[in-house]
Amino acid sequence: MTRAIRARYVDPLAEIWLACARQVGLQVVRSPAAYAATDGRGVLIVGDEPSLDADDSLAQMIFHELCHSLVEGPDAFARPDWGMDNVGDDDLWREHGCLRLQWVLAGRYGLRELFAPTTDHRPAFWDQLGDDPLGDRDAPSVQAAIRGLTRVGDRPWAPALTAALEATAALARQVDAALARAPTAAPAPGELPSLWQGLTAPPPPHPTGLPAGLVRAERSCGTCAWRYQGGPGRKAERCRHTTTRIDLAWPGCERWEPAGSVDCQRCGACCRAAYQSVEVGRRERFVRQHPDLVVDRGSYLEIQRAGDRCAALVGGEAVEAAQGPRVSPYACVVYPDRPRTCRDFTLGSEHCLTARQRVGLTIG
Repeated sequence: MTRAIRARYVDPLAEIWLACARQVGLQVVRSPAAYAATDGRGVLIVGDEPSLDADDSLAQMIFHELCHSLVEGPDAFARPDWGMDNVGDDDLWREHGCLRLQWVLAGRYGLRELFAPTTDHRPAFWDQLGDDPLGDRDAPSVQAAIRGLTRVGDRPWAPALTAALEATAALARQVDAALARAPTAAPAPGELPSLWQGLTAPPPPHPTGLPAGLVRAERSCGTCAWRYQGGPGRKAERCRHTTTRIDLAWPGCERWEPAGSVDCQRCGACCRAAYQSVEVGRRERFVRQHPDLVVDRGSYLEIQRAGDRCAALVGGEAVEAAQGPRVSPYACVVYPDRPRTCRDFTLGSEHCLTARQRVGLTIG
């Protein structure tokens, strides 16, 4: 009697990420015609098994493409290949932004080796990242990665992406436990070791509940730019990100930034895309000193805009440097005369934090 085959086996890790892709709004299609591509209409094409390398996995490739979508934003789902040019190097910084984001997200769950890229970007970029891939805040790719991180909790990625990463980490723990119980088996001659071997456990969260950061002597809550003293109740040392009480001796979390590094005259976050309008009182000194920058809306006055920024803001140009593309520092040309609204956005305040997160200068 011929056996009737009623189902097919699918790798559990692939099932996790195929389900994640569907929840986000992507249909995954396997094809030898492409390594990885999107059509801008909800289809993600991934190479079939014979066309992939031994260390490729469908899960990693879906994760990588979702990192691209996080960097490019929700509108990129309607653009083929997330709107990127994959032929020349003009969009290389965007690829690097995706890889920085991938490095951070995978690391949070102890999956950095399992979910490492498998293209030539692995030796050329990923393996050169070091332990602080988001440290250089003047690099466009770093700012793009940070903006992507802020979207993880937004739809369409939430809650599917976090759930898939958690499920993958849980599966990795089960595999690790099974391997630990068994005698070590060396690969056969010519056979590569399994990617599941040697995975590192994810670091425990910071006492505030935020992801853990680098453990270095100079990185502590006491040396962080986002430490402040405040309530509710009796004043205490607190974290601006969580508003919870902190111990100044705690190691810095993933969002640590050195005290003194947040500088209004280099940042300009609240003067550009973070906020769209700055109202000015009719009797303010700014109106008398800079009438050319004031727009009368009838019932109120506001500062003139130049695109997505205040007209008094300069800087932000793309410049080439030895370490790669940079964004030149911003500066307000009327800073001493800035209106009350701007003065209320004090350095290190909640408004300051929100603005920096929106433009990709501070992790959120």
